[in-house]
Amino acid sequence: MNKKATIIIIVSVVSILLLIIMFTTLLYKLNIIHHKAYTNSDFAIVPYISSIDKDGDGVDDQTDILENALKYIATKPKYKSKYYNTGYSDDEYGVCTDVVAVSLLGAGYDLRELVDTDIKNNREKYNIETIDKNIDFRRVRNLDVYFKNNIISLTTNLSKIEEWQGGDIIVFENHIGIISDKRNKNGVPFLIHHVSPTQVNYEEDVLEDYDEDYIIGHYRIS
Repeated sequence: MNKKATIIIIVSVVSILLLIIMFTTLLYKLNIIHHKAYTNSDFAIVPYISSIDKDGDGVDDQTDILENALKYIATKPKYKSKYYNTGYSDDEYGVCTDVVAVSLLGAGYDLRELVDTDIKNNREKYNIETIDKNIDFRRVRNLDVYFKNNIISLTTNLSKIEEWQGGDIIVFENHIGIISDKRNKNGVPFLIHHVSPTQVNYEEDVLEDYDEDYIIGHYRIS
């Protein structure tokens, strides 16, 4: 084999390796390749256990919300915005707010009723022209208003890792999700959410990808 042929082979191999590395990096960045997960104990963080068991099932609210969120995403709902006469999604479709609504419903908190009552009692806070019980609780802005005025508000600073716990609710400018009990190498928790029709994994290490100004709320139900 002459020198020119050897160089061509080396360049080809290096190019292929670089493409593989770039492709793998992209898959990792998109969370298609799972990120290594850590737990509270890895950061000497004591898991938060609520003193309340709203639905009386023997599981505290914080744990109940987290477990229900994980059960819901295990069904791998397809992303599609639809109107339901029963309010809650009752088929294979859903959007980001359904993750939260279903998680809380399983813990004994019916957001459809709670948000509707709060809107009627505090209409000026919601700026809604026409009240619709079946859809109002499935809108991010309405949920943020409800949570801000009815449950515990916490930090939106991701560096305060000990203040973020699995089962917490996080609200962005136009998105919402449940905080996971898994964490990345920096202690920042994963996000349980439903964001698009192309989503592969629903529990992702993505919070640090967001500008902190995009996070507008962090709440705990009890």
